Amino acid sequence: MFLKRILYYLNPATLFGKSGHDVNLKFMHGIHRISILMFLACLVVMGVRACLR
Repeated sequence: MFLKRILYYLNPATLFGKSGHDVNLKFMHGIHRISILMFLACLVVMGVRACLR
């Protein structure tokens, strides 16, 4: 259930959906999603680099 919520939150299709929230809140959530995706990408790059050594 927890993983399902995270995957829904990070889904790009839900990023551009209509919501009743404030515009500033929508931008804040967008930036938060980008930072999570960048963090996960960095973990993947670090893992690949560690395996290649």
